[in-house]
Amino acid sequence: MKRRDFIARGLASAAALAAAPLPALARQQAGPQAPPGPPKPKFRLRYAPSFGQFTSHAGAGLAAQVEFASNEGFTAMFDNGLMSRPLADQETIVRELEKRGMTLGPFVLLADFKNRNFVLRDKDVRAALLQKMRDGVETMKRTGARTALVVPGRYDESLAWEYQTANLVDNLRACMDVCAPAGLTIVLEPLNPRDHPGLFLSKIPQAYQICRAVASPHCKIVNDIYHQQISEGNILPNIEAAWDEIAAFHVGDNPGRKEPTSGEINFRNVFKYLHGRGYQGPICMEHGQSKPGLEGERAVIDAYRSCDAF
Repeated sequence: MKRRDFIARGLASAAALAAAPLPALARQQAGPQAPPGPPKPKFRLRYAPSFGQFTSHAGAGLAAQVEFASNEGFTAMFDNGLMSRPLADQETIVRELEKRGMTLGPFVLLADFKNRNFVLRDKDVRAALLQKMRDGVETMKRTGARTALVVPGRYDESLAWEYQTANLVDNLRACMDVCAPAGLTIVLEPLNPRDHPGLFLSKIPQAYQICRAVASPHCKIVNDIYHQQISEGNILPNIEAAWDEIAAFHVGDNPGRKEPTSGEINFRNVFKYLHGRGYQGPICMEHGQSKPGLEGERAVIDAYRSCDAF
């Protein structure tokens, strides 16, 4: 599953739920599709299912999904499409998470796979970026989600790479003038060039260099382990090298971007490392499942339970 497809699915899910006719919406929110069991032990790390990940068990109702995830031992969730949800849905998410002491991972603030935006020196482009940052701050104020994801767009074939890097740094510094005073942290996501050719940001060391140049505690990296495995490999040493600039993680096994244990990455060792490093932030489960329906959802949960047993 490609990154843009996962984001699109999250945005489409939020929009579809908001636009559904009342009878259909009532059916979607009817509640669990499988009988809930007793609450499970909490995971050691804050693995964060996405909304929509366990609908075969919990149904499409937001409150029911939070309840199911909590009962399974999860202490966080994430929602790529948070900004596009109706305010009432945002309020429901916040209320249900707070009720259970759960946290909300990064929401997508800007993931533009078509335009060059951040790598340009253009006043109109910068004005649009700053307005987007202000929109993100408003979402943060409503939801308490203090981390927002940014994919800085495509590179410019007509402009030297060094100029593009400098323009990106300058644009991010301008964004920090909006985000930092409000307490919103931007996390930059490098995406692998096999799945997403043409994007400017593709590697963790590149993102690290940019964050160091921006020099703000509110400009960090989200390390997507699926993408890092494809682009660079050497997962644990690269995480260690960039540690000071990493604020969140995404998870997906390779190949296929499915749940841990479905591919080649030793997630048990990765999670053990993060736990030993004292990481307490979200680990967003941004992946599909290797089997459909109830069986597939249970396989996802069992995979995390297995990898969490270090």
